[in-house]
Amino acid sequence: MGEKIKKEIIEWIKVIILAIGLTMLITSFVRPTLVIGSSMADTFNQYDYLISYKRAYKKHLPEYGDVVLFQSHLPMDNGGGLFGKEKVLIKRVIGLPGDTILIENGKVFRNGEELIEPYTKDGYTDQDMFTLVPENHVFAMGDNRLGSRDSRDPSVGPVPQEMILGKIVVRLYPFNKITTDFS
Repeated sequence: MGEKIKKEIIEWIKVIILAIGLTMLITSFVRPTLVIGSSMADTFNQYDYLISYKRAYKKHLPEYGDVVLFQSHLPMDNGGGLFGKEKVLIKRVIGLPGDTILIENGKVFRNGEELIEPYTKDGYTDQDMFTLVPENHVFAMGDNRLGSRDSRDPSVGPVPQEMILGKIVVRLYPFNKITTDFS
């Protein structure tokens, strides 16, 4: 093999190693996510491409209104789980530990105060209920309240802090809707 070919191969190996290293570094901080479903409509729609910051909640709980990505115990939508995998859900944080959440007559109350929620799709929340958010958990709901499996559903329930995978920080696609504001 000629000296020129050896140098070119070495340069390609360096580029590949650098690319792998950068990918590993970037993905240790962020997680790309593709929206599947309509539970967060109209804030996010099917096939929106989002980026979440993985380390957002390592030292503290989310804040009211944060849109979070979390691991659920729901199977993937193919009937029995895709290779045993469970769904990752995207929802908005409504309640923090110790909060009381009351849903009554289509309205949501946190600690006795009605929430003003302009981000909801229909402006109405079904499933009347009352709950106390447990310690180290959050209560999270989709913005499309009539089409969301979220903390109101016993199969999801309040979300343990350790199941939160990150905070949604940017929508990258579609390009005409790139944003960091989800309120």
